[in-house]
Formats: sequence, C-alpha cells, structure tokens
Amino acid sequence: MNKIDEVHLRAAIQFARDAVEKGNHPFGALLVDREGKVLLEAENTVVTDGDVTAHAETNLVRAASRQYDADFLAGCTLYASTEPCAMCAGAIYWGNISRVVYGLSQEQLYAMVPGGNEGEGLRISCREVLARGSREVEVLGPNLKHEAARVHQEFWK
Repeated sequence: MNKIDEVHLRAAIQFARDAVEKGNHPFGALLVDREGKVLLEAENTVVTDGDVTAHAETNLVRAASRQYDADFLAGCTLYASTEPCAMCAGAIYWGNISRVVYGLSQEQLYAMVPGGNEGEGLRISCREVLARGSREVEVLGPNLKHEAARVHQEFWK
C-alpha cells in the first residue's frame, strides 16, 4: 500500500463515520480511477434504505456500473473501510473492478461486534471469493487497521 492508498482508505473510513451519523452501520467506500481521481463515494445505507443489500461497496458498485463501462472499471480501485463481505466481493467482481484496498478485516470486525464470533455471517474472506473468479482482482488488506477499528469500537460498544 502506498501513500495515495492511505489517503483514499482514510476517506473510506471517514465515510463509515458519516454513515453512523445518518443512522447506519459503520461502513464506507470509494472508487478511484487509475490516475488517483475519486469518482464515487458510498456509505452503508442498510437501515435508512430498509435494504439488507445496501452495503457501502454494493451501493458503490451499483452507481459505478450505471456511470462507467466495464473496461473503464477494470482500471479502478475500490477502497473500503472494512473488508468486503461475500456479497460485496461478488458485486466487485461482477462490476469488473480490478483492485480492492480495505482497512479492518472481517475477523477483526467479528471480534468487536457483540456476539460476532458466535453470530450470523458468511465467514469467507473477500480474497477467497475473488480468487474463485476467472480474472484476477488484487486485494490489499488489512491496512490502517487501528484507524479503521475506531469507528467500529465506538459503534458496537
């Protein structure tokens, strides 16, 4: 991970804080083109939209696929405050995004969520989901995990 990645990942973490301020769960994401220009930002909107699929990454991929073609998205990076779940990893794959940088890992998240280690969830890493595809998606994470953890520590206490 380079300095540009750090800047964008910190922005995704800030979007997670913004999601909490709007009554949602602490997850944020952004999409950046190959020149480092921010194209789209998204937050988790599960609660306010009443839609269990409205994770930050899925919201982002939906918007991106409406605005950009698959060849363009192949040169983009998705930054996520927390490791994308299996559903979001699938959306990233089908959206043709070729690079993912995330903060907190799923394992770290489950350790913070009350009952998370015993609770529901698809316990499969985004790397594992993406590795099953026919094209490569680069995954970098966890990164800035202490910064990424703060928003969850505050939310899940």
